Amino acid sequence: MALLEVKNLTKMFGGLRAVGNVTFHVNEGEIVGLIGPNGSGKTTIFNCINQYYTLTSGDIFFEGKSLKGLKTHVICHMGIGRTFQVVKPLSRMTVLDNVTASAFCRVGSIKEAQGEALRILEFSDLMDQKDKLAKSLPIGKRKRLEIARALATKPKLILLDETAAGLTPSELDAAIELIKKMRDSGITVLIVEHIMKVIMSISDRIHAINFGQTIAEGTPHEVANNPAVIEAYLGEAYAQC
Repeated sequence: MALLEVKNLTKMFGGLRAVGNVTFHVNEGEIVGLIGPNGSGKTTIFNCINQYYTLTSGDIFFEGKSLKGLKTHVICHMGIGRTFQVVKPLSRMTVLDNVTASAFCRVGSIKEAQGEALRILEFSDLMDQKDKLAKSLPIGKRKRLEIARALATKPKLILLDETAAGLTPSELDAAIELIKKMRDSGITVLIVEHIMKVIMSISDRIHAINFGQTIAEGTPHEVANNPAVIEAYLGEAYAQC
């Protein structure tokens, strides 16, 4: 049984179909990439998994249990963590306090929460930033803090939404290593990312969508060479080369 199953997912906004009949799965221990051009429905799928958006039709299962109609915080407690494209840390609090706040999802005392936060900061290579205000961090560190906050909820599955956007080349390499480190620690990863260096180097499988519908699925090599994917990103002329 897959850890996450998305079955015939459709999401409408009035008369606009943002996602149409998308089906895919994520096995435990995998890193699965979800790719597509801007506006193709990737973040909408994440929002449906977390039930920020209600489904128009279809269903989503986590460990065999339907997520349809559940509250977002219940889904977090079930073991699904999440980052966001636009990072919004608690800006007037320190890095340590930001992660401590997230740790209260799993523990009941300040001592336990701080202990868990320190462990996550060490894991995320943010220990040297722990006493800085979140608002003072550059974008690369803010992105890493966003991941650390999600990790503090102790997810079985983490949804990473463009966590590499805006990073320098060296920060990209560090982000790739952190994602691999998460997988090696037992966390399954579903990642949305436009930077192909990241997606192609870490993904076990890739699911590609365009205009809210599946256009390809397979290994990174298979998807990168799929004519429908090439057309979606570069245009029909390139797909025919």
